[in-house]
Amino acid sequence: MTTPTADEQYATGLRGQWHPVVPSSFVAPGAMRKVTVLGEQWLLFRRSDGALSMLADRCPHRGAPLSLGKHLGDRVACWYHGVEVETDGTVSSVPGLPGCNLEGKKLVVSLPVREVAGAVLAYFGTEQQPEPVELTLPEPLTDPDIDAFLCYAEWDVPWRYAVENLLDPMHGAFLHHDSHTMFEGDTTAKFRIRETDRGYFFEKTDQRGVNFDWVELCRTGVDWVDLSIPYPPSAGPGGPFGIVGMVRPVDAERCAVFFWRYRKVQGWQRDSWRFLYKTLIEERHWAVLEQDRVMLEAMPADADQRENLYQHDLGVVRLRRLYRAGAGAQAAPAG
Repeated sequence: MTTPTADEQYATGLRGQWHPVVPSSFVAPGAMRKVTVLGEQWLLFRRSDGALSMLADRCPHRGAPLSLGKHLGDRVACWYHGVEVETDGTVSSVPGLPGCNLEGKKLVVSLPVREVAGAVLAYFGTEQQPEPVELTLPEPLTDPDIDAFLCYAEWDVPWRYAVENLLDPMHGAFLHHDSHTMFEGDTTAKFRIRETDRGYFFEKTDQRGVNFDWVELCRTGVDWVDLSIPYPPSAGPGGPFGIVGMVRPVDAERCAVFFWRYRKVQGWQRDSWRFLYKTLIEERHWAVLEQDRVMLEAMPADADQRENLYQHDLGVVRLRRLYRAGAGAQAAPAG
């Protein structure tokens, strides 16, 4: 894989970190799935024993897509000439010419993968950092006292816009005003950035616990956001409703969003929460998410080039600086 320029990385996603790929359920045992991540084509391959691997979707012989090939249990055979590639990217057989010098060589890029809370994460390296960086998972996804549901959607939106939307709490008071949880609170506010050792909070200074009043950007080997939305007693036990959000860059115009919707509940309260969520609350959450999708997909491609920002946009400006600096540090030299 060639190293992208700074502009290409800013458009298609940063390397040198982990990214979510798809929900684990999208790749059943004995199945394959083609995915596009950071503007590149990949093949997710799950053996019949459940082990998952991720290969560049490119046969080392003539470049044909391996995703069109045949699943052979522990390897894939290219449809074009039958070349067989193991899950670590090693060519195991060239049926047309046994003993060919391709055999035994690792010629296909294979990425480190982990499955977390129902989703596949993969590490996309750089020349400077080819080995996986340390991955610290979001606490709400590892705490046994927290129960979460994963929501996944694909949007025709640049990945940055989807992340920026999460770093913009004020839109909740307007775009989502008619939702079941964000109809209360002031429609005026002031914000501040509060730095942490893993990112920063962007939060209202004059309101807490009423609406979408704060968000935390966390950079822990994978980029994710955490936020909390107050819930009325009618929504059952568990207190505030939390969301862990991640975004997968597909290419310069598309992304996939992952939202784990969670509450801290145990015992019978967990059962009650899960029942209420599936029978009542989930549909409402999809309606809120659809409002975000409609708004973001309607924005012009150059929306971030013709803006007039104000104090509420400090979180977005901070985010752009982080990503611009990261893309520049990882990029290939111009030309």
